[in-house]
Amino acid sequence: MIESKETWLVPVIAQTLTNLYKQNIGIEAITLQKTRKEFAGDITLVCFGLTRLSGKKPQETADEVGQTLVNADDRITGFNVVNGFLNIELTFDYWTSYLGQYNAEVIVADALKKRVMIEYSSPNTNKPLHLGHVRNNLLGFSVARIAAEAGHTVFKVNLVNDRGIHICKSMIAWKKAGDGETPASSGIKGDHLVGKYYVIFDQLLRAESSALMQEVENSEFKNVAEIAVKPIQSLVEQIKSAEGQDKIDGLKADLKQLVNNQTPLMREAQQMLRDWEEGKDDVINLWKTMNGWVYEGFEKTYKSLGVDFDKMYYESETYLLGKDIVMQGVEKGVLYQKEDGSVWIDLTDAGLDHKLLLRSDGTSVYMTQDIGTAVLRNSELNCKDYVYVVGNEQDYHFNVLKLVLQRMGYSWADGIYHLSYGMVDLPTGRMKSREGTVVDADDLIEEIVAEAKSRSLELGKTAEMTESEQNRLFEILGKGALKYYILKVDPKKRMIFNPEESIDLQGNTGPFIQYTYARIQSLKQKAVSLVELVFDASALPDEKNHRALIRQLEAYSETVILAASSYSPAIIANYMYDLAKEYNSFYHDFPIMKEENRELASFRLRIADKVGLTLHKCAFLLGIEMPERM
Repeated sequence: MIESKETWLVPVIAQTLTNLYKQNIGIEAITLQKTRKEFAGDITLVCFGLTRLSGKKPQETADEVGQTLVNADDRITGFNVVNGFLNIELTFDYWTSYLGQYNAEVIVADALKKRVMIEYSSPNTNKPLHLGHVRNNLLGFSVARIAAEAGHTVFKVNLVNDRGIHICKSMIAWKKAGDGETPASSGIKGDHLVGKYYVIFDQLLRAESSALMQEVENSEFKNVAEIAVKPIQSLVEQIKSAEGQDKIDGLKADLKQLVNNQTPLMREAQQMLRDWEEGKDDVINLWKTMNGWVYEGFEKTYKSLGVDFDKMYYESETYLLGKDIVMQGVEKGVLYQKEDGSVWIDLTDAGLDHKLLLRSDGTSVYMTQDIGTAVLRNSELNCKDYVYVVGNEQDYHFNVLKLVLQRMGYSWADGIYHLSYGMVDLPTGRMKSREGTVVDADDLIEEIVAEAKSRSLELGKTAEMTESEQNRLFEILGKGALKYYILKVDPKKRMIFNPEESIDLQGNTGPFIQYTYARIQSLKQKAVSLVELVFDASALPDEKNHRALIRQLEAYSETVILAASSYSPAIIANYMYDLAKEYNSFYHDFPIMKEENRELASFRLRIADKVGLTLHKCAFLLGIEMPERM
């Protein structure tokens, strides 16, 4: 097993301090950090906290400890002190030996390993996947791979939102305007076809809502249900007397929602939802048919993105369990039921509000379904952590979900974590699903692969490839550009995706890293005679740049562990960019093929090989393929 410097160095330092100051010093008292680039050294010991042992100033303490460490272990060759920081220098033999054993392996103690569920994608079956879903899927899939690399047992799951009013909207529109259209008859991908009717529903709804709104503004309520008349009148009066544009806009939005719900179209959709929950054959059959179209479409997109799942869950199969659990909560007194039959939970003591868990007509809400799904999954997977990869507009929802489950006595709910990521915008602005202005995932992938093809052909470096090899390369480059550009951004940050920037061969991009990897593979082919050359590494000159690259390689393990604990692929992405950048600088300053000293050239080639290995492993964690040639 390869041993990093922290593994052996911390106990050496602890024993040295124990011997030096005649007190038993535990490893928890040792604080190490990376040595700053402007100072000589391989790792830095912070000595300020040690002054209580030495009774001396930080500078004097660091100097005293450094002198003792040099005599304590042959792998420590020197040190320097800067303002109480002890910069420790290790022998070149240590680094050459480390390089020989290095295989980009992450060593994790068994006690730190756990079972982790990662839920991602969670699409609605009323529309195709779009750019926001792309970030979700890439983020969730990468987090799962990183967690597995860090030693955890990982379950990748997808919860499909296959029921609800939004599904009914597409079904109603298809019944009214579809004329029997199918993916086969239209040549339209299934999820795109269903999404088309979701947009059509919104167009039809606008027409009905506009006419009804005019009646309301004229104080005519003949087409409004009696129960809704007073709330609508109240909002109209509030709008007239309201001050401040934000307040007025909010009230108008509430009024629009109330009026929308009174249109014949929305009433029909709401009745269809009730019919679905009652199991009416004609509704269930249409639901199964249209969802089937969507699933076929989703599967093609998932395959194109290179993501997969260990288990699929469907809300249609869990919402009844959620209802049962909610009613159990009423019996326990954790939840309460109003006179109209609706069920709520009071979360005011947690700084929130009263949350609806079951409607008065008995139909469930998203929270009901998520409660049922969470309980079912825990019984099946028994995980320590349950990670939900969902956009930050659902922060409130997952805060409530965790609180509800905790208050209902589910101790495992403590492990619920909402990986709340920022939305994705384009340089042109935000996307809107109902208006049909979203950036479709399939179109985006096709566009960026086409851009990769155009850029590659301009450079003229693929002339010797067959057409099949070229097309494969363009796909690897395009998808790599897309994935890297999205994953290099901290998940919590909102981001703008710029397709043109993502495909650039220069800068912090996927193609730049892919090109670095391909260059290393080409170099290995050209320098076959150097690959297995036997030599004495201790006889080689100790160059600072050689050490710097090996130190970066050594950081792979701690980088993976940090990325896993932070649920952030951006940590991996930026580590591999720094590694590629450092290697390119090294390759420029320290040639291999032109180096007359064959032993030195072979040593540099081995460094290059390990860099290539590490870049490849990092790319795998991000779901990115690496080309062997470019």
